[in-house]
This record gives sequence, structure tokens and C-alpha cells, in this order.
Amino acid sequence: MDPRATYSCRNCQTPIAYRAELLSKSYMAKTGRAFLFSHARNIVFGQKQERNMITGVYTIAGIFCSNCGEELGWKYLQASEARQKFKEGKFIIERSKISKEY
Repeated sequence: MDPRATYSCRNCQTPIAYRAELLSKSYMAKTGRAFLFSHARNIVFGQKQERNMITGVYTIAGIFCSNCGEELGWKYLQASEARQKFKEGKFIIERSKISKEY
């Protein structure tokens, strides 16, 4: 594991997250596999919305690349179930939208 590795927007190569911020690779999103990150950068937020997911109801905001506007995933703002509260403040980024650079 290289902590200096960076995950970047696949569309324009803008840095989005560092390897050290990757918490899990076992999530799913619209396009398939997704990663859970503790932090993300160079992003802008979309509208806040309620979303019913497999593990419960969440308040989320879509996240987009600040450079090219590509939709990358979402940020968990609030979880309705106590056992899902650990996701609050974390970011889901779709694997198909980022590339890893060393």
C-alpha cells in the first residue's frame, strides 16, 4: 500500500482523494463498485436529498468534480439508523469515475 497514491477524476485527472483516506472497497453505487473515503477534495456538492438504500434511509448530497463537473458519488450527511451513523461525513466515490495514480 502506497499512502502517496492518489485517486483522481477519470475524466480530467483532478486529484479527489488519497489512498490513506480509503476506508473500504466493499460498497455499491449506480455504476457498480464504489469506495468509502474519509475525505475528498476538489469537489462541489449537489442538492441535499433523502435516499432510501439497502442499509436504510440517508440524507446525502451528490459530489461532483470541481474541475469538469463529473458526478463522482455522494457524501453521507445523516443516517437514520444508529448502526449506520459511522457513515456520516464520509464519501462514496464510484470506482468507474476515478483512477489511481502513483
